[in-house]
Amino acid sequence: MKKNLIYLIILLLIVSCLASFGRMAGNDFINFDDDIFITENIHVQSGFNKEDIRWAFTTVHHSYWHPLTWLSHMLDWSLFGNNATGHHLVSLFLHIGSAILLFLFLYKTTNHLWPSAFAAAFFALHPLRVESVAWAAERKDVLSMFFAMATLYAYAFYAENRKISQYLLCLFLFALALMSKPMMVTLPFVLLLLDYWPMKRLDALSTANNDLLKKAGRLLSEKIPFFMLTIAVSAIAFQTHSSGSLVYSENFTPVFTRCANAVVSYAVYLAKTFWPANLAVYYPYNLYFSLGKIVSSVTIILFITVCVLYQFKKRPFLFVGWFWYLGTLIPVIGLIQIGSQAMADRYTYLPSIGIAVMLSWGIPLFFPRAEIRKKILFPAATIIIILLMMLTWRQCGFWENSMTLFSHALKITTNNYIAHNHLASALIKNNRFDQAMHHYNEAIRINPLYAHAYLNRGIAHYAFGNKQSALSDFREAIRHIPQTTEFAAAYNNLGATYTGLGQYPSAIASYNQAIHLKPDYADAYHNRAYVYFQLNNLKQGCFDAHKACKLGNCNILKSAQNKNVCTDE
Repeated sequence: MKKNLIYLIILLLIVSCLASFGRMAGNDFINFDDDIFITENIHVQSGFNKEDIRWAFTTVHHSYWHPLTWLSHMLDWSLFGNNATGHHLVSLFLHIGSAILLFLFLYKTTNHLWPSAFAAAFFALHPLRVESVAWAAERKDVLSMFFAMATLYAYAFYAENRKISQYLLCLFLFALALMSKPMMVTLPFVLLLLDYWPMKRLDALSTANNDLLKKAGRLLSEKIPFFMLTIAVSAIAFQTHSSGSLVYSENFTPVFTRCANAVVSYAVYLAKTFWPANLAVYYPYNLYFSLGKIVSSVTIILFITVCVLYQFKKRPFLFVGWFWYLGTLIPVIGLIQIGSQAMADRYTYLPSIGIAVMLSWGIPLFFPRAEIRKKILFPAATIIIILLMMLTWRQCGFWENSMTLFSHALKITTNNYIAHNHLASALIKNNRFDQAMHHYNEAIRINPLYAHAYLNRGIAHYAFGNKQSALSDFREAIRHIPQTTEFAAAYNNLGATYTGLGQYPSAIASYNQAIHLKPDYADAYHNRAYVYFQLNNLKQGCFDAHKACKLGNCNILKSAQNKNVCTDE
């Protein structure tokens, strides 16, 4: 009977996820990271070959080391090309797999069917999950979560019989999770929490004199290989973020501001878990918090912490769930500021499971009589799940395309220069120049140091023939950008503008800088080849044309060869 119920619950999880997220199959790629990770990434689009697989394992493109995520994008592109539907569906299937594995893990370790089912459904169907699932560039979220949940499920089997093969499987799956997204560095701490509840391994272990410290020491030493992987990947992540200028200095975020934002974010994430309204793709950083907001957030966090510590022995699931939530948020809570956002819905992906556990095992305590629980809890849980499904279905609609996504973000946030910039870029693609200029101007008004807005406004000016305005914007962008690979486009566009104005020496200098920052920049080689041909420097022009072609842009080489130039490499 129970086996049939397990199959039924798994089927319901699949169907409810497809119903809630299914509309995202019709969504397009967006102009926020999807271009960097997928639609304009030559390595992803080259498919599986020795060179690009090596690139996946060695690159820190866009300040991330996540080789499995790159391989996943490569596989998607080889199967679906630029059809966004396939990419979205793969992400959804990975998310469904994570929900099923979470359910199986909780049921196996607690033997409580319905709380396990509700926890998995609450996790899977919550609208806070939409950003992770519906954003193609966030494949790293759903892929790492799938391997993380597989790690937990494998760990449950290992805890039963302590077979070395199952331990190694668990360690291997954890390594795959880390190679998908570094945020999973907190998973060993989660395993320690799970040792306490629901696995109760402190009780199961036998040591001399029943010494609690010795038991804890054994469990801790068992995790040493996991912690070694955590330390290694944390070091790589910090180094790559720093080199890519994603780690912001104290000039942008002073220590007090970061601590205040962290505490407030803990409370806001909690509030959005229970009232998932006004969810945006980007939340601007607030450098000034009111004292009342800080005090109320600290009070909420401390109150819950004291309550769960007081119930530490009697209701261990509250302790485990709460510290799962607090602990797994640490890498992204902003104590070390990565990126310019104050918070992000996707950061709740793993931490939300802790809250789901607290609710699933905590709420039934208010209804001690079994018959009352059956009459009240099941209908209430059903209503909650249906409401979450409806909200998730609605939230997926905002991710239809860049226009709808960033228009929605501007409606529910203030001073959102990122949303203005990306909405403007979407408007440019629809030839709505005047509206786009308004939003680029707004982005720059809000943040005069925002290089991307200058860069994109310059591209728009150039496209519509305003070369002098483009030149001014590209120069301004370069003033504010760090010397990193991802901003080589600013120099390339500056070079193109100089080329259009006939200022060839300045154009070559700009292309040189672009290629210095990004040695595999096909368009920069292509554009520099054009200038050399204009200067009748055929030798250097042919060299750049062949180089551009090797990197995927063969247009100028074909044009030259049609004129009987560059026929020999």
